Amino acid sequence: MLRLGISIGMLSGIILGLCLKWIEWIEWLTGKQVYTLLLNVDFIPIIGPIQWPEWVEFVFHLLIAVAIGIFFVYIVGKLNNMSIRKIVLCSFLLTLPTIPLYFPLTLLALKPTPAVDDAVAIFYWTAGHLIFAAALVFGYIILKRRL
Repeated sequence: MLRLGISIGMLSGIILGLCLKWIEWIEWLTGKQVYTLLLNVDFIPIIGPIQWPEWVEFVFHLLIAVAIGIFFVYIVGKLNNMSIRKIVLCSFLLTLPTIPLYFPLTLLALKPTPAVDDAVAIFYWTAGHLIFAAALVFGYIILKRRL
């Protein structure tokens, strides 16, 4: 069960990171730094002042995604014989708190990030996290049989 949770969290975290990185790659079109916001740790005491390379910040992001993946698998495992509808609901309810994190993360950020009231950036952030929730479900369905 732990291996499944780690795998699902990694898969979902990578998909979320790539989605938001893609949005930032086309920044010349969007002007939205949602990937920067996703990886930003500059406001966290002790680790914040360090200038981490992007890949280390991405590892920090993946650690959170893995924790969510493990918790997701734990919940689904505890609630035996869950229908796909309940698995989807569980995934989205577990991911839902990550969406309003946009606001405190934006307000705390020292690096340039989208404005706290930037509706387009909020949309990208929300869409990316909904994709993360969907990836948890699809990862669970696909990887449960293999691991």
